[in-house]
Amino acid sequence: MNIVLWILAGLLAAIFLGAGGAKLAQPKEKLVASPNMAWAEDFSPGMLKLIGALEVLAAVGVILPAALDIIPVLVPLAAVGLVLVMAGAAITHARRKESSAIVPNLVLIVLAGAVAWGRFGPYSFA
Repeated sequence: MNIVLWILAGLLAAIFLGAGGAKLAQPKEKLVASPNMAWAEDFSPGMLKLIGALEVLAAVGVILPAALDIIPVLVPLAAVGLVLVMAGAAITHARRKESSAIVPNLVLIVLAGAVAWGRFGPYSFA
């Protein structure tokens, strides 16, 4: 199970490093022009940068603390942060009636929730 949790954490890190990095690197106009990012028009450029920064920090947080054995309790906390970010994303898509976009959010919530459960619970680094 420890290996499964590491794989899930790596997958989450890759996804959110890419998604958050894109939000940090691109202007709002370019994000809104992307077919899957129409929701970005509802947010200010600063809020989009904040969301991107949170995603990047969480991506780093689900891997590095455990890999470096420095405050490994940050791993499940970062995973909980991802659950909260994706819950916000699902709510945003539901409000915009973008039901097909909610499914990936729910999948990511389950994956991040599994990492949080495993690292807080029976497979913690403590």
